[in-house]
Formats: sequence, C-alpha cells, structure tokens
Amino acid sequence: MNTLIQTAFTHLEALLRFVAVLQLGLAVLSFFLPRIMKWEGDISRMSLLVRDVFTIHSWFISITLIIWGVLTWRFAPEMAHAPTELSRWLCGAMGLFWGIRCVLQWTHYSPAHWRGIPSRTVIHWVLFFGYAAWTTVYAMAALQTGRVL
Repeated sequence: MNTLIQTAFTHLEALLRFVAVLQLGLAVLSFFLPRIMKWEGDISRMSLLVRDVFTIHSWFISITLIIWGVLTWRFAPEMAHAPTELSRWLCGAMGLFWGIRCVLQWTHYSPAHWRGIPSRTVIHWVLFFGYAAWTTVYAMAALQTGRVL
C-alpha cells in the first residue's frame, strides 16, 4: 500500500493533468446531456422559471468544470511539486466538491434511475469511481505537505 501511495505522489502531476482532461471532457459532455439523455420532453414541460434555472445552472456547472480543468492543467506542476497555500486550498476545494458529488451519487439519486438497467448501472458506478478518483487526486495535492488545511 505504501508503494502505491508513493507511486501516486511520484506521478501526481500526470494524475492532475489526467483529471483536468476528464473534467474538460465532462464539461463538454454536459452541454449535450439533455439531448444524450433524451430530456427534451421533460425540460419542455417545466415551468419557464424552472427551465431557465435548469439551463443556467447547467451552463455554469460546465463553465466551472472548464475553468477547473484549465487551472488544473496549467498549474499541475506547481500543484504537484511546489504547492503554495493557494494551490493547496484550491485543490482542497475541488477535492471537497468531488467528494460531495460522490456522496450525492448514492444519497440523492434514486436507485430507480439505474437499478435493473445494465447500461445505467455501469454509468452510475463509473461516475462514482471516477469522482472518487478525482477526489483522491485533489486531496493528495492539497495535503501532500502533511499540513491539514
């Protein structure tokens, strides 16, 4: 286990860049999620206010992921090798965000959305493990000096 952790810290910059690319991919995917998930009918039946809030929140989540992906890509060397207080706090915040997302994957979404549907079950688990991995990478970058935020 110690060797695995040491290897992860040795390759932390590459892991951060990998997470950055995946976040950028998720951001792009999120723009097309209503079409991919065939939500157009449900969205069109929403009241105008709820539909507008849904649309704006979806866009801002995507924009946030783009910003985080670009920041992580650009500053991966500093985050991994020469962390500053700012980079540790930023990584801590992103790790917390994805950690909360992991919890919500199980506590908010009804299993009725995926249980018994093999493709959605796979997606559910892939997202959970992906978000958990992102949480871990950001937490490693935030806590690598041994200092707790």
